[in-house]
Amino acid sequence: MTSRIPRDSRLRLVRPRPLAAAPRAVNQRRPRRPAPRPPEGTPARSELARMARSGLAAAARVAHWADAALGPGRDGASPDGKGTLSDATAERAARDLGLTVAQVRADWDTARLAGLVEVHGDSARPGWRLRAWDRDDSAVLRGWVALFDAWSLAHPEPEQHAHGAVSDVVSALPQVLSFLQLSAGPVPVEQLLDLLEQRVTELRTERCEIPYGSQPEPLPDAPPADAAEDTPLAPLLDWALHALASVGALTYGDGQATLTPLGNWAVWVKLEQICVAAQSPAGNIEQAAEDMLRGCAQLRPNAARDEYRAWLAARPVGSAVTELLGAARGDDALLRGLAFEALRVVGAPAEPDVRAVADEPTLRPYALLWLAEHDGIDPEDAHEVLTREEATWLWVDTAAAVADHGEAPMLVRHLESAVQPTVPMLLDEVRAVGHPRTVQVLVALAAAHPDPALAKAVRRAAFQVHTGGS
Repeated sequence: MTSRIPRDSRLRLVRPRPLAAAPRAVNQRRPRRPAPRPPEGTPARSELARMARSGLAAAARVAHWADAALGPGRDGASPDGKGTLSDATAERAARDLGLTVAQVRADWDTARLAGLVEVHGDSARPGWRLRAWDRDDSAVLRGWVALFDAWSLAHPEPEQHAHGAVSDVVSALPQVLSFLQLSAGPVPVEQLLDLLEQRVTELRTERCEIPYGSQPEPLPDAPPADAAEDTPLAPLLDWALHALASVGALTYGDGQATLTPLGNWAVWVKLEQICVAAQSPAGNIEQAAEDMLRGCAQLRPNAARDEYRAWLAARPVGSAVTELLGAARGDDALLRGLAFEALRVVGAPAEPDVRAVADEPTLRPYALLWLAEHDGIDPEDAHEVLTREEATWLWVDTAAAVADHGEAPMLVRHLESAVQPTVPMLLDEVRAVGHPRTVQVLVALAAAHPDPALAKAVRRAAFQVHTGGS
């Protein structure tokens, strides 16, 4: 879990590649290796999903309430545009669900972090995981892992401590969790504190090993440079363990910590860098568009196109295009990209329908790329028809697909498709574009990236989006 990669303190990105290729990257997987077996004693996936459903039951309840009560034409959830419930909406939910307002707000926050609910401006809608909640164990486990990745957002950091010290602890926690996973039992907090102090010292030493370029002047109200190093780590470890316990990753008490079965499994999954993905259903040709696209998600591009052709041949082109666009309007970003890949197979007969949806914000970048390619523009150059904001929105949407269905290294490599030349510029524009999955994407990217400095910047941006800060 320790990174020895030299870092560029300017956080520059590699040369960008055309965004037209980004949706295809989800399907371009490296050769599969045999999936490692989980540690002995790990519960079956169905049992892990049952645990996750139980732990997220309160959040799912609020999300279902939002689905029923905050639909189109009803009172909005977030008039401030920050994703927080308005006072009136929170009080209404508390009355309807028999909860306190504080409980409703906490469960709402958890539902957002787990991807069960998405906020679009002043309205809320269920995430794709909520739609699959009762039938898809993988969706449930992915929702819990998203919350696990966002543990530092789910349990606010201590205000009295320097932000730098908090970030160091968050960056060092993967090694602490790895130790807990390998220990396969209770570990005294004193031992975890020793490990945390060693790892934080290592991170701080690494940052000083390779100075690069001029350093920015500190802000007038910034804490002293050595404030983070002077912060005791014991209270921050206590905060981190309580936060991880609050999301169900471990139990903490009597001076020791133990990973729960879910926490143990999640850490093992991350250590092995495997993807928990839904299996391709049988009989894709007979399926509805959404299920057909899910079935093709694991296929290579050529095989997927063959499936699209067979599926299209079995139904009238008009109804097929309508069905594909309906799937693209859903909450799963991977299906959105695959739906437009299938529409490329349809070709000219789909043009009127694709042109008609070009004004829908969610579909606009995909539709503009499709139309550009249909008009004869080289796919490598088609991204030039997008505005900077549209390209950034598409980058976040594709990153959401990778975070939901891909492996961590693929998410790191997705940085190559950003049009921004530096990570700070990318983060600024990602925050401004207002994609509903921004927090989840940034948290997943921070958890996946091996560079602690870059991960820290991304994690900070996720926190700012989550809290509505700047």
